[in-house]
Amino acid sequence: MELQKQALDRQLIGLLKQGVCVAFSAGVDSTVLLHACCEAAKTAELPLEKIAAVTFATVLHPQADLMEAKKITAQLGIRHEVLKIDELSCPEVVQNGVDRCYHCKKKLFSKAIDFAKQNGYNAVIDGTNADDLKAYRPGIRAIRELGVISPLAENGFTKAQVRQLAAQMGLSCATKPATPCLATRLPYGTPLQTEVLGRIEQGEEILHRAGFAACRLRVHGDLARIEIEPQDFAALLSRREEISQAILALGFSFVTLDLQGLRSGCYDRVEKLI
Repeated sequence: MELQKQALDRQLIGLLKQGVCVAFSAGVDSTVLLHACCEAAKTAELPLEKIAAVTFATVLHPQADLMEAKKITAQLGIRHEVLKIDELSCPEVVQNGVDRCYHCKKKLFSKAIDFAKQNGYNAVIDGTNADDLKAYRPGIRAIRELGVISPLAENGFTKAQVRQLAAQMGLSCATKPATPCLATRLPYGTPLQTEVLGRIEQGEEILHRAGFAACRLRVHGDLARIEIEPQDFAALLSRREEISQAILALGFSFVTLDLQGLRSGCYDRVEKLI
């Protein structure tokens, strides 16, 4: 992995000379990429003004991630811009078809590119990793069309290697669970509604406060389906009444525990997209 890191550093130094805008969600991939940019700037004796972090504030992303992004960028001492975007103004996103992510990413990253051009940053980069290229990720097609660069993927970093690099950097995000957008909690074809997305976010926050960092609250009409790691089943069942009542209070009629456990791309599998 050392040779990969050296190649990554060389690429980032080249990009930094003209200024880079990092799409920053505060997830492990974008956090590692942002820290790597700061390290590369220091190595090349370039000012941190060459780096800007951009975070999208949207109804499809948990507000807790935005707060974390603000904290990290303040610690690093780099420019941080929050771009407020209403994805639900895009009919293709609201319809929640299997290509939803393409339309969403096109809308988000078009705004990031506009910001970069207006503020003198030559490139927009993101935290896509090599594993993402093997999964169903229609959003990748959108960012490629826009010319967004993915240094981690281009240098062959898998998700496991990104986490390993985070650990080497001493970053707490090394073990942080993935937090995909809230639309992934609903079956394809279910129209996205702000009120439902809000209930999903509140429901997952209930689970987080109960100690389940890795979780999803999938929604099927008035039924809330909890996905957690199988080894956490006993802990959840020991608090069954407390947790179920809290989630029911959000307006659901039923709460279930999925015996298959937490799995990424749940609805992609149903649609045989992966």
